[in-house]
Amino acid sequence: MKAQLRLLGGRKLQSPKGMFTRPTTARVREALMNILLKRLEGCHWLDLFSGSGVMGCEALQRGAKRVVAVEKNKIAARICNANLSKVSASHPEKKSFEVINVEAISWLKNECIEGLFKLKESDPRFDLIYLDPPYSSSLYSSVLEKLLIGHWLRENHLVICEHASEQELEIPDGWITQDKRFYGSTALTMVRLT
Repeated sequence: MKAQLRLLGGRKLQSPKGMFTRPTTARVREALMNILLKRLEGCHWLDLFSGSGVMGCEALQRGAKRVVAVEKNKIAARICNANLSKVSASHPEKKSFEVINVEAISWLKNECIEGLFKLKESDPRFDLIYLDPPYSSSLYSSVLEKLLIGHWLRENHLVICEHASEQELEIPDGWITQDKRFYGSTALTMVRLT
């Protein structure tokens, strides 16, 4: 039986049943939120492969102005939407969020190239991007390339890649690793454009 998914403040969230998602552990979430503390207020957060949306929820409750979550699994996307809605509604200041039920790389490519971005924002780019595909995938490099080509990044951006500790990420040209942290079987590699 899975433990109840909770935000760091204790708020309960919905969690998809089964093994098709792998929520980021509380230990990793707390460490990352502490690292990003000064960058979260008013930021625009992109959560790719969002699952339950727990990372976007943590960002919203710590001051993110806007969260976009991209998740291809319909059940997980529905749960993600419910969780973000719950957290957003609990804040008096206006919070913007959107859950997009589509495959992440296709979305990055199509929204950029075809100009179909649906949010009514004057600047649809992002300050912080959380990238958490299945650990065994080789999607990290492709996503980083699409972020660069599509001009998705604001000037003071940071992309946080969650991956297995033993996994060595292939970082494409044009990117530098700013920081790397290990938390048991999980690692966070933080990259930005050079």
